Amino acid sequence: MTAARHIAVVIALAVWASPALPAAPDQSLRPVQRPGPAAAAETLIDAALMRPSLRPLSEQIAGLAARPETMAFLSPGTSLRPWLRPSELEQKAMARKRQQRKGAVCGDIAIQGDAVGHVPGKIKACGIQDAVRVRSVSGVVLSPPALMNCKTALALREWTDNGLKPAFRQRGPVVEMRVAAHYACRTRNNQAGGRVSEHGKGNAIDLSAFTMKDGEVITVLNGWGKGTTLRPLRRAYNRACGPFGTTLGPDSDGYHKDHFHFDTASYRSGPYCR
Repeated sequence: MTAARHIAVVIALAVWASPALPAAPDQSLRPVQRPGPAAAAETLIDAALMRPSLRPLSEQIAGLAARPETMAFLSPGTSLRPWLRPSELEQKAMARKRQQRKGAVCGDIAIQGDAVGHVPGKIKACGIQDAVRVRSVSGVVLSPPALMNCKTALALREWTDNGLKPAFRQRGPVVEMRVAAHYACRTRNNQAGGRVSEHGKGNAIDLSAFTMKDGEVITVLNGWGKGTTLRPLRRAYNRACGPFGTTLGPDSDGYHKDHFHFDTASYRSGPYCR
């Protein structure tokens, strides 16, 4: 047997022994059609119905009340609904607000006092056209109440909010300012023949001490030296430069070693602060 004949016999045997191949399909397979809009909507509705619905709020609270261990974690800050203020507290707050509006002067509710009107001067250049007697500024009491004009009262309120209170934040809050001088028809430093002081125009106020809520009294005379009171006093004093046109303190001269002098005089060159 030749080699070619031998190969032909082997191929024939292999074809005879192999399994038969499956017949080809009459038609090609097609992908399953996606559901239409209606069917998709039904699917979404079915999914939504499978989700649990929220119980009414009353039932939720009743369920929590049945378990004291869970109610222990609830506080006014984590309540499901805001807590209503008692009507008595609301009435007191409203009464306090009405009282503040009634006692406000210079168009500022933070400045409490009485309108005085025209204050004549004993000498020329003294006097106040529309004077007010200020009892407190931003909740800080003036002791005694001080007579001044509204320009000075507004400057004092600005300094109290942005200078005095922040300076004593760690020791305060400040509840009282001790007034060493306010309106007085006199010359500067009471010098004979001198110019009329800003005190004589209602433009000035002198402060000698500050009382904290815990009763601590910090005086300018004793607190300006070395110690823990020096920094807040200096910080408060420095913040007065701007709201007031003139600031004089213990480092200015001997006349002001025990108090701060603030006034609202205007200068072309800007505030005069020493």
